[in-house]
Amino acid sequence: MIREHDLQQKYEAIFPLLNERQRRVIAAADALFLGRGGVSQVARASGLSRTTIHRGLAELDEHGQADTRIRQAGGGRKSVVEHSPELLAALEALVEPATRGDPMSPLRWTCKSTRQLAAALERQGYSISPPTVASLLHALGYSLQANTKTLEGTSHPDRDQQFRYINASVKRYLKSQRPVISVDTKKKALVGPYKNGGQTWRPKGDPQPVNVHDFPDKELGKAVPYGVDDIGQNLGWINVGCDHDTASFAIESIRRWWVSMGQPLYPHGRPLLICADSGGSNGYRVRLWQRELQRLADTIGLDITVCHLPPGTSKWHKIEHRLFSHISMNWRALPLISHEVIVELIGSTTTQSGLRVEAQLDTNVYPTKIQVSDEEMAALSITPHDFHGEWNYTVKRVRRGSA
Repeated sequence: MIREHDLQQKYEAIFPLLNERQRRVIAAADALFLGRGGVSQVARASGLSRTTIHRGLAELDEHGQADTRIRQAGGGRKSVVEHSPELLAALEALVEPATRGDPMSPLRWTCKSTRQLAAALERQGYSISPPTVASLLHALGYSLQANTKTLEGTSHPDRDQQFRYINASVKRYLKSQRPVISVDTKKKALVGPYKNGGQTWRPKGDPQPVNVHDFPDKELGKAVPYGVDDIGQNLGWINVGCDHDTASFAIESIRRWWVSMGQPLYPHGRPLLICADSGGSNGYRVRLWQRELQRLADTIGLDITVCHLPPGTSKWHKIEHRLFSHISMNWRALPLISHEVIVELIGSTTTQSGLRVEAQLDTNVYPTKIQVSDEEMAALSITPHDFHGEWNYTVKRVRRGSA
């Protein structure tokens, strides 16, 4: 595949050595070689009009029988820029990002398509077509581009220190063979015959049919996968909920992991370390999360330490890369037609590094907007750490008969 940039370099090198007819014939030959879309690509790279290239194609079809006369140097219609040297500056003023905040810009609130740009220039007195606008934009170094996610917003000044604190805590727990888990809610999934991203092998011409629209099925609803990643054992647990993603659902997911996987692996009652995001159902500001943590600690008889990632850093959460990404790859292009299918697909997820995943369906109902009073919060046995106690704290289990 010939790149447009390579064509442009080729034409810049040889066109000064050729006459007008030679230039259009060579450009036409390149367009013919490129096939569909070749005329447009060559026009952008060479600066020749599509009409000129089509004329060259006609001459190639005539096998050299066309008129061989060549215009004298300087002949032919002058380019629009030669007629109006200030046109480029006017065009760039319309598309320059700095003008987005200019209340006088005629295209401040308008999509900057070549048609809109040509119309705006015509209102300023220039005669120009949308294809010519496109050619001039390419000559100015502009191209069609999508948005790029690079802005992270303001970060907490202690962000790096918190990551180091979490890393040190994880290492300390793993060294003493205590359980360390990373928890979070995977993106909710539509349940039913809906399009699922990715590709999979199927007979040629026989794609999997799915719904045209992605309106949720009122009966099937959505699946809410809450994940628990056992960092030391390289094991994953997914609790697939059918209701709301609340703090109660998050804690129930951790409890189910402990009963099914954690307790058999860690039978000696060692303290548990949980690494969680700073927001969502397991956010550090969620009172219900802390109250339910206390109930979990009392139920399973373990002290639980929680370290939250600093705000705005969820994309660096290990569970996203160690667990959720592999689940997404395993069910790519497969319609998630039922909760049972989702559980089976998650449970069959493995990696070459030895990751194994278990999944369970959770049909419980989790009410929203549950309020936790100040009195309930005061009764919790939670000890903040010296460093950012709002992010790092330990929930002490309350033994039965005490308190």
